[in-house]
Amino acid sequence: MDILHLIDRLEELFNESRPIWFTHSVVMDEDRLLDLIDQMRIAIPEEIKKSQQQLSQKDRILAQAQEEANRTIALAREKADKMAEKDPITQAAQVRAEQIIAQTRQECEQMKRDADEYVLQTLKEMQAETEKIANQVKNGISTIENSKKDPNQSI
Repeated sequence: MDILHLIDRLEELFNESRPIWFTHSVVMDEDRLLDLIDQMRIAIPEEIKKSQQQLSQKDRILAQAQEEANRTIALAREKADKMAEKDPITQAAQVRAEQIIAQTRQECEQMKRDADEYVLQTLKEMQAETEKIANQVKNGISTIENSKKDPNQSI
């Protein structure tokens, strides 16, 4: 469950609570409140797990790209060696092998850049969401602290 949705539900529970006259206290449904807290405890680690999965996915993509590059280079060398046996074709084979190696390196670098960009973008989005949640929590704390300092102020 999305942590922002849970925060909205918590705020809704607060808004539905009954005020205690002449105080800044409210009566809340304890079971619903505890249920929301439990759901938040579950949801936050899920968000962290998602980010860790994305990081491991990046590592896996990079490893696959490196493996594919190594395999392509090995195939290119093997082809070049076979062609070298035929002396008149050796120079052409060497040129082609170098082209394949260069192309493979370029593709590998592009895959690495794409994977890094994907992970960077995902982490930036997660950072923005985390900062948004942190700001909401700070605002909630500030509101409650201010209401304790100035009992005439309503939440």
